[in-house]
Amino acid sequence: MEAVNIADAKAKLSQLVDMAERGEEIVIARHGRPVAKIVRLVEDVTKRYPNRGFGIDRGLFEVPDDFDDPLPPEIMRHFT
Repeated sequence: MEAVNIADAKAKLSQLVDMAERGEEIVIARHGRPVAKIVRLVEDVTKRYPNRGFGIDRGLFEVPDDFDDPLPPEIMRHFT
């Protein structure tokens, strides 16, 4: 993990981003104290698995009509 000060980071931002893209972690320091980190972003899973998103289980489960009916008294007594 490489540490660079803010002034150097400003001057070398493109190089630091390239390093992060290769998997390196770069720490940005102010007055010798670490304050931030440049890291490679994790690949968006939806790009690798485009069919995995909202609604992929549509039709596999149906909400019953009595879903929001009051619970039976023998169960409710545990909540009072």
